[in-house]
Amino acid sequence: MREASEEEATTDYGADTGRIASLPVRRHHALLTLWTIIWFVIVEPSGGVSWHYLRQGEQLLFANQPDGGLSLYAHHPELQIGPVSLAAARLFSPFPDKIGQILAEGTMSALGLIMLVLVGRTAAWYYRGTGTNHRRLQQRILIAGLAFIPMWVEVSVRFAHLDDVLALFFTTLAVHALVRNKPTAVGIYLALAVDSKPWAISFVPLILALPRPVWLRTFLWMSGLVAAAWLPFYLGNLGSMAAAKFTIPNQPASSLRWLGVSDPSTPVWDRPAQFAIGMGLGTLAVRRGRWPAVVLVGANARILLDPSVYTYYTASILLGTLLWDAVGQRRLVPWWSWIALFSLYGGTLFIPSDAARGFVRLAFVVISTAYVLLWPSKPPRRGRGSTGGRGGGRRRGLPRARDEHTLATTPG
Repeated sequence: MREASEEEATTDYGADTGRIASLPVRRHHALLTLWTIIWFVIVEPSGGVSWHYLRQGEQLLFANQPDGGLSLYAHHPELQIGPVSLAAARLFSPFPDKIGQILAEGTMSALGLIMLVLVGRTAAWYYRGTGTNHRRLQQRILIAGLAFIPMWVEVSVRFAHLDDVLALFFTTLAVHALVRNKPTAVGIYLALAVDSKPWAISFVPLILALPRPVWLRTFLWMSGLVAAAWLPFYLGNLGSMAAAKFTIPNQPASSLRWLGVSDPSTPVWDRPAQFAIGMGLGTLAVRRGRWPAVVLVGANARILLDPSVYTYYTASILLGTLLWDAVGQRRLVPWWSWIALFSLYGGTLFIPSDAARGFVRLAFVVISTAYVLLWPSKPPRRGRGSTGGRGGGRRRGLPRARDEHTLATTPG
């Protein structure tokens, strides 16, 4: 794949890439920022529903008391929050409770905008050398982002789930590092995602989209950092295993009900099955050359088998559809992002029947998973001299790593 020329670099920084006058801001980013502010203002008065869990957890983690420190998860299994998230929540502890909460909500909202920029750059990097119209790519990010933001505000402001926010943020960083062929960074970011929220383990198959020779190194980085974050709690207090057995009610609107599971709370096999199905589908996606679908199918496995139906769960689905719409296909209209918003979030608001909402969730999971895994698609055609990376990365269509100047001129 040819390097960006000086003329291309100049063009990238000009009006053709959507910049506002001479400002270092693109129009679609400005519109998405305004859209985020509007949703933040609407939701914030009723926001912070779960912020007290983060405050309680970080206080206990750093407290010198019997039910805190390394005994935190043994005594409080209900705090299903990773240590990285609790450490991050500590950053807001010097402020009064309400101010700290608003600052946290604002920070998490800003992370959503950063993720949109990263996804745009990821797609631009991935499609370099294929004749991609970057103006159309920006329009695609804008249209998909308009669907993504309402659900992002749901998780970042209404519920203030810093753990879910960080898990998805680090996953986005891992995907960006993936297309740049930076295996160590992929392993580090995936580990931070799991250390923020354990369900992010479903995204580990992203490692398989890297060239085969670096799989082991990437996996060792990831597993080493996961062990470094979690093992101290299990070694410090063996009762921490109770956190893995924590259950929640099986709600009437869950997909589990349609699968014939009527247990009043989380079945003992449920969490392992979520992880196994998520990683299995993700592995299949990579083997079929559909690695941009890994996040979507992993998130699908979560809502398929989760006994609860909180709306903030849908944020992980919207990140998955965003990545698929931006990187996995080249249509201008990102249909799957809007289908997910209307069916999962709209269904929660406008479908009165619990059973009907459960059926819609099940139908979305089955149809979207089947589509991204089975629907015929063509890999991007790259210009002469371009390659798909090294080793295993070549058959998966990953671009060759470039220098930082080329990254800077990528019109995402």
